[in-house]
Amino acid sequence: MAGGRRRKLHFSKIYSFRCGKASFEEDHSQIGGPGFSRVVHCNDPGCFEAGIRNYAGNYVSSTKYTLATFLPKSLFEQFRRVANFYFLVTGVLAFTPLAPYSAVSAIAPLIFVVGATMVKEGIEDWRRKQQDIEVNNRKVKVHQQNGVFGYSEWKNLRVGDIVKIEKDEFFPADLLLLSSSYDDAICYVETMNLDGETNLKLKQALEVTSGLHGDTDLCDFKAIVKCEDPNANLYSFVGSMEFEEQQYPLSPQQLLLRDSKLRNTDHIYGAVIFTGHDTKVIQNSTEPPSKRSKIERKMDKIIYFLFFILFLMAFVGSIFFGIHTKDDLQNGKVERWYLRPDNATIYFDPKRAPAAAIYHFLTAVMLYGYFIPISLYVSIEIVKVLQSIFINQDIHMYYEEADKPAHARTSNLNEELGQVDTILSDKTGTLTCNSMEFIKCSIAGTAYGRGVTEVERAIDRRKGSPLAHGEGNGNGQLEHPADPKPLIKGFNFSDERIMNANWVNEPRAEVIQKFFRVLALCQTAIPEVDEETGKVSYEAESPDEAAFVIAAREIGFEFYKRTQTSISLHEFDPVTGQKVERAYQLLNVLEFNSSRKRMSVIVRSEEGKLLLLCKGADSVMFERLSKSGQEFKENTVDHVNEYADAGLRTLILAYRELEEDDYRKFNEKFNGAKNSVSAERDSLIEEVMETVEKDLILLGATAVEDKLQNGVPDCIDKLAQAGIKIWVLTGDKMETAINIGFACSLLRRGMKQIIITLETPDILALEKAGEKTALRKASKESVLHQISEGMALFRQSSGSSEAFALIIDGKSLAYALEDDVKDTFLQLAISCASVICCRSSPKQKALVTRLVKAGNGKTTLAIGDGANDVGMLQEADIGIGISGVEGMQAVMSSDIAIAQFRYLERLLLVHGHWCYRRISTMICYFFYKNIVFGFSLFLYEAHTSFSAQPAYNDWFLSLFNVFFTSLPVLALGVFDQDVSARFCLKFPILYQEGVQNMLFSWLRILGWMFNGFISAVIIFFLCTNALEHQAFNSGGKIVGFEILGATMYTCVVWVVNLQMALAISYFTLIQHVFIWGSVAIWYLFLLAYGALSPTLSTTAYKVFVEALAPAPSFWLVTIFVMISALIPYFSFSALQMRFFPMYHGMIQWIRHEGRTDDIEYCDMVRQRSLRPTTVGHTARLAAKSRRVQDGNHST
Repeated sequence: MAGGRRRKLHFSKIYSFRCGKASFEEDHSQIGGPGFSRVVHCNDPGCFEAGIRNYAGNYVSSTKYTLATFLPKSLFEQFRRVANFYFLVTGVLAFTPLAPYSAVSAIAPLIFVVGATMVKEGIEDWRRKQQDIEVNNRKVKVHQQNGVFGYSEWKNLRVGDIVKIEKDEFFPADLLLLSSSYDDAICYVETMNLDGETNLKLKQALEVTSGLHGDTDLCDFKAIVKCEDPNANLYSFVGSMEFEEQQYPLSPQQLLLRDSKLRNTDHIYGAVIFTGHDTKVIQNSTEPPSKRSKIERKMDKIIYFLFFILFLMAFVGSIFFGIHTKDDLQNGKVERWYLRPDNATIYFDPKRAPAAAIYHFLTAVMLYGYFIPISLYVSIEIVKVLQSIFINQDIHMYYEEADKPAHARTSNLNEELGQVDTILSDKTGTLTCNSMEFIKCSIAGTAYGRGVTEVERAIDRRKGSPLAHGEGNGNGQLEHPADPKPLIKGFNFSDERIMNANWVNEPRAEVIQKFFRVLALCQTAIPEVDEETGKVSYEAESPDEAAFVIAAREIGFEFYKRTQTSISLHEFDPVTGQKVERAYQLLNVLEFNSSRKRMSVIVRSEEGKLLLLCKGADSVMFERLSKSGQEFKENTVDHVNEYADAGLRTLILAYRELEEDDYRKFNEKFNGAKNSVSAERDSLIEEVMETVEKDLILLGATAVEDKLQNGVPDCIDKLAQAGIKIWVLTGDKMETAINIGFACSLLRRGMKQIIITLETPDILALEKAGEKTALRKASKESVLHQISEGMALFRQSSGSSEAFALIIDGKSLAYALEDDVKDTFLQLAISCASVICCRSSPKQKALVTRLVKAGNGKTTLAIGDGANDVGMLQEADIGIGISGVEGMQAVMSSDIAIAQFRYLERLLLVHGHWCYRRISTMICYFFYKNIVFGFSLFLYEAHTSFSAQPAYNDWFLSLFNVFFTSLPVLALGVFDQDVSARFCLKFPILYQEGVQNMLFSWLRILGWMFNGFISAVIIFFLCTNALEHQAFNSGGKIVGFEILGATMYTCVVWVVNLQMALAISYFTLIQHVFIWGSVAIWYLFLLAYGALSPTLSTTAYKVFVEALAPAPSFWLVTIFVMISALIPYFSFSALQMRFFPMYHGMIQWIRHEGRTDDIEYCDMVRQRSLRPTTVGHTARLAAKSRRVQDGNHST
């Protein structure tokens, strides 16, 4: 191979059974029954039997619409919004004589807004269509006839086709592996598109088809596959193949999934089993849960509130109109002569006043529709997309080492980032690196390893020990640094008793030899030897496993070669003092899973000994030791506890020798279970494995360190200062989780720990007795009692500055989450400064997230990096995926993806705050400007005795929201900053504005609405009174309604745009252009529209050129009204800023007064965010200071 490397053998899934012809003693009862009815005629897809089954084709579509459904479906989506539906109804009514304006002017804005949204939807769907076309038109080699393969498009594949896939090509459908370029019919598959994992998986064809090596060998191949129906389970496949009148069992080992890639294999032959939307990957492509921000949901309520006001005004106006109409004609005198009630039909007929009032109500509902901001939804969508682009482009959230920027996968939740109350975080790979280093071990009851972990340094800092600043030798003494050695990834072990082959001089050298031999053999890693340097590197399924084989290599047990049936080591020989080659026959691999918590291999040594080598969690390994194999148990348990205290992940190593007869019996049962096609196949396999993994002899324990990610403590400190509560949900042991909590300052000295656990003598005794009913009852009572004690402890300390931490294990959590307990548990949890849930399952993580979200009604954010975090991410209001080393499943299920936990600080405190403030102000401003506009219409109509006469020209009405006020609000939503990014991070207290929803509370919303009401009143009454009683121009003409309307409209445009200028904190050139440009567009429109013929421009015909512009009173009134309308808001803002500043106001004062470098003053402001319940190192120092002060006072 290129680059001086020889062809490497990749086994990410090593054989779990001995090679050779498998037995076939399985239960076929399911095949052909419900759920197992699929029949595939391999190499004969066109036969009659295949045709009548009518299986789906291989064409896939991910689009939301088709050409035929785009218009109806997208229109339905648009008019599901109540505001759009309202405008549709009023647009239809505009074609009736009831309309106060022309139909075209009413329909045009709706068409523009709905059309813009539909175009956006169409473009997004077209992009999906282009991706579908690219995938469906990919080429693949398909067997045509007589052993000839020709290229065909993916979309043309049929169930039963034989395809030839070459190296680095994707599988076009779910295929049954028939053979490969390897003699033993194995191949290597990359499943990154399915589960995000980059490590390769091994697949192997049945032995009976493994001889189909060439194209011509497929000429006469015929087989019938009977298997399960299409389903979404990626990791299961049950079926059988009938070939040459023999039945052969099929398993997931023979199934190649669509969108996986063939790696390190020249080619494979496969039969198409599932196509198109029947494939497992498409079956899994469900839509993520729909999430809407709290602000958006509240916005809907405001729209309904405005509808209520609208209908109320229309109702009140109609009553007054009915009364006026009834009294219009009395004693032959006509009061409103200009309406000609004596010649009216129904609208102003005094004899039919009730009917006239009803018609007026419909007209008023149309006229007052300008209360509802028609462009609000589309404007917010545009702003959120642009905000997401800024998040994606933020260089401060770009992880250069992995070339990964932040990626907002949805723009719906931008403002929600500024309102997070609780963060629920995974630990491994999220707070820590998931990059394991072998650092310590316990062998034969002796502890080895001089390294000091980050957690130990944090512990020593708490104790004031010198180890906080140096390395220890394992006995609490500082060690002089040795000569610097090149760093080895995954290996941070240092102990002169073991290194450099010194282990041979140890008293229990034979146990040490067996210990590292187990590390080298009990694994599924793949070696790769560089032929130029001779160095061996490894590809492993997990960072832990890579660390183990690297440690074995460094100590002198180098794993360098693997074949289908053997593992070869370079071992240090204590007798000769040289490295020797030793080969071990690999017989079985008993795989690891989360329920077994261990893995084993069975090998035969060169001396012919049968050995079972096992490694696993202490919770399952100690109980499997033989009585004679517990010699070092007591010391090992002590060391394991010490390692857990140091934040290390531990595994127990053990072995046993097997008798030939025992192994033969086991192997027969094991193969029978593996070949079973029954639903209980997995449990059968586990039962058989249980029979051999017993009577083990203890060797020792490993300890690997999963280091904290860079910046995690500082990030947690800032988030805590911002008032955000942080919960850790982890699968680790309690001791490990607690010490990681101390390392990242979630826990601190002096914080009272409420620990809820079921590891009590009474509960353990019931577990051993196997009394399930009594155990469940006692466990629940114990959990309830511990929660009640915690609540009592909290009540006793109320009023004091004590902080509490709640730590609960997985068993207890199962009872704490039950319906009759969970509310009490939540009440205790939210009272604590930090919460750590240990030994949590993925389901428990999701349930805890749901409980917190529903329980306190505030915004929750979940962050994780692994597949076990997906439920938690989807359950939370916001899901953040870490694009780490555990694959991409968390990222694929998240709303926003970041590369490191530390970027959460900037994402929330900077972008979250900005987006929350921008969207909140933007929505409030939208309602403000529409109330100014809509209420001025109402006042004018009231002035004209509710005659349904609009104050403004039809096109003035239509274009207000679309042209004259739309761009400045977009600029505010994208660019405005009340405080710079530096100050957002310097003063985390600012984030509380979002958590407390200070900028979008009902008080603030109603305040903006009241401001709009005041502005409308000022504009209307000043304009009418200023223009009513004197000549408007030098010719002595008085003001008509067209001049009054144009003047009022000019004042409205000026006032709402200048209001925007007052509301903006951070001006950019774009905002200047948009604000002043909007005003300029109004004047240009007035000129252009007024120049059209009177039939088109109607009341606006030359109104600016001939009436407004030459009249000084127009300009004077505009300036006077504009200033008067802005005085209330300006006065309120000035008083609030001076005497009652909000958090951002305080920080703006600091900047304005030039006190940003005054450390003491800035610290004083920051201290306002610290509470006794705050975590983080800043709070830890503050708590320490308080303790010192309390001590001084007491003396």
